[in-house]
Amino acid sequence: MKATVCQTHELSNGDLRRVTVGDTPILLARFEDNFYALGAVCSHSGAPLDQGLMHDGRIVCPWHMASYAVQTGQQCEPPGLDDLTRYPLMVDGANIIVEVPDDASPHHIPAMTTHHPETDGRVFAILGAGIAGQSAAETLRKEGFAGRIVMITADAENPYKRTALSKGYLQGNAVDDLPKLRSESFFAAHGIEVWRDRLVTAVKPYEHSITFADGEVLNYHQLLLASGGRARQLQVPGADLDNVFTLHKAEDAAQILASSQAAQRAVVIGSSFIAMEVAASLSQSGLAVTVVSPEAVPFEKVFGSVIGHRLQVMHEEQGVEFRLGHKATEFAGHQAVEAVMLDNGDRIPTDLVVVGIGIEPATDFIEAMKLHPGDHSVVVDAYLRAAESVFAAGDVARYPDPRSGSEIRIEHWRLAAQHGRIAARNMLGQAIPFKSVPFFWTKQFSMNLHYVGHADTWDEVVIHGDLEAGQFMAFYIEADQILAALANGYTQELIAIAELMRLGDLPSAKVLQQEPVDWVRLLKLPVTA
Repeated sequence: MKATVCQTHELSNGDLRRVTVGDTPILLARFEDNFYALGAVCSHSGAPLDQGLMHDGRIVCPWHMASYAVQTGQQCEPPGLDDLTRYPLMVDGANIIVEVPDDASPHHIPAMTTHHPETDGRVFAILGAGIAGQSAAETLRKEGFAGRIVMITADAENPYKRTALSKGYLQGNAVDDLPKLRSESFFAAHGIEVWRDRLVTAVKPYEHSITFADGEVLNYHQLLLASGGRARQLQVPGADLDNVFTLHKAEDAAQILASSQAAQRAVVIGSSFIAMEVAASLSQSGLAVTVVSPEAVPFEKVFGSVIGHRLQVMHEEQGVEFRLGHKATEFAGHQAVEAVMLDNGDRIPTDLVVVGIGIEPATDFIEAMKLHPGDHSVVVDAYLRAAESVFAAGDVARYPDPRSGSEIRIEHWRLAAQHGRIAARNMLGQAIPFKSVPFFWTKQFSMNLHYVGHADTWDEVVIHGDLEAGQFMAFYIEADQILAALANGYTQELIAIAELMRLGDLPSAKVLQQEPVDWVRLLKLPVTA
């Protein structure tokens, strides 16, 4: 079907507009006086891309910062795996005409090679089947690698979207629909082997070998360590009672969901992102939820005390109770948990417990390689290389921050996908340093919080907007530099900040002395600090 969708004078350079051809939504874009017609929604979660921002030939998603090249539709930054479909467009006088096929889809799987053992006998092993491993495997095929790819996981499932487990899944919105990253047929079509239910007992990097619990040995030419983490257990009496859970895998979420449907009360241990998302999800499912944490304020270490307190109040307004400044010392009950005992002697009756006190890198099987003395993460260089022919990505990788120079480890979905893409290219010898800007998001009841950059410490937090109303931006500043920004709302502004960080054009914190700051204008007219 062909249709005239608008006039040329209606779009200026940099504009994005959503139109329809028949029943198909189309994203129109004008860049450098050329017009483009693309799929209208992001391939990650279906966000409307016209509400995002275009700069430097990249369309940035308003929800999770995926970006696409306007001229081709190819994805530049994750999350999401597919490219945008580009539709035929012609300009007839002042009319912009777009043609949409009958079987139109807003995205498509990128062009990839497959396994050709007769031309490439190498074996590239990927230990882990999360988003880092999946992104690496696909990048290898997109870059033309025709050797053997073996993705290894202890999970029984093919790679899935782990971020959904603590949100809609626990609210019963996807009980029978685990959000898989790719279909079984995808792996077969692209020659990617997925070894499920395989427990690794030893990785010997200087022998180029992986040993499994059943004694099998796999020899490799290049290895990506993307094994993620294991949920930390709370070592207290009663931790082995029924209905005491951690949340890290799909089976964990299924068990929590099943238990919650027969429960009235829940206790969440910890105030991590996962813990607080679980608290919100269980509360919205009708349970009476109590959060127990030694912290004085939830999220204080990441967001600061002022914002942490505001989020606590929001949870309390939705019925969540907090017992902060205390530790759980025992889970009491006969066969199943019945109460949580605190260090002050208080007893909290409950039907289930979810322990959310973080993860520890899954690296105990790695031999003869440098691990960080604090958390046993894998120390890598700027190319995500840990040793000869060994790279690391995602939750296990401690890498040099290109902005501060310090070694950091970040446990977030999008960063793991970014790592996987760069690591794969470096496994192929491309020598690309990792410079991507970290970004994460969390949903806390009505707030969709987006955070860009990275700040372990800061001198001050400057807040613009209305924190009490829940529409705000917070800036984390050290030595007059903006290290990170957090926002609820302010979508285009945060995209502009992320782009300025990516380009190295973020101004000094002095710019915050004016409120509001026109971040989109600053992006279009870059300034130097």
